[in-house]
Amino acid sequence: MNTAVLFDMDGVLVDSEPIINAAAIRALAEFGVEARPEDFEPFVGAGEDRYVGGVAELHGKAYVLEMKRRTYDWYLKLLPGMGKAFPGAKNLVELLHQHGIACAVASSADRVKVEANLRSVLGVPPEGFAALVTGEDVVRRKPHPDISLEAARRLGLSAEACCVVEDAINGVQAAKTAGMRCVAVATSFSAESLAAAGADLVRPAIAEITVDDLLAGPPTAPSPNAQSAGS
Repeated sequence: MNTAVLFDMDGVLVDSEPIINAAAIRALAEFGVEARPEDFEPFVGAGEDRYVGGVAELHGKAYVLEMKRRTYDWYLKLLPGMGKAFPGAKNLVELLHQHGIACAVASSADRVKVEANLRSVLGVPPEGFAALVTGEDVVRRKPHPDISLEAARRLGLSAEACCVVEDAINGVQAAKTAGMRCVAVATSFSAESLAAAGADLVRPAIAEITVDDLLAGPPTAPSPNAQSAGS
């Protein structure tokens, strides 16, 4: 039985994908990049360096860190008007706490974005989680397993004792490569694509995830499409 749950943030706890998409489009326009919303899809869940940088390179522009900084500037401006938590997200975290299940946030995003979302949108401060791992805490972000493995390490648990809740193909691949059970929500990608990436279970929304979904059984084998930890 799993004894800890690692939540991705964007697209799982907080409906922030439309905000970061709008912010990145505005930021990249300042650098002469006319990005379209769909350009970002391959980079969802991989952290803002790839999310912004991948699209910049797609349009023939070299990525510079100022692009990400401006994206975050826009994100924090848009957050008060656009930010919202997914229905049931806070309730699920609170329910797990009541059952004595450790909860962590394991996100490829940078800490400034994670903390703003947790405090201002979800209504659970960072210290309300047993561990918080961001993309800045590891060398490799999703789809590599490093973020999930670091969260397990900080909780003092094996990978097999953890279940990951994800919304993105990159995140599912990271969880499965780490050897963890993965419950996915079809908020950013189709249920079929998440299952093909290796998710053990797919629910339409986080409000439909039960405690039993998260604690059930050992993880399945990693997806053959997942990248190995050494890749």
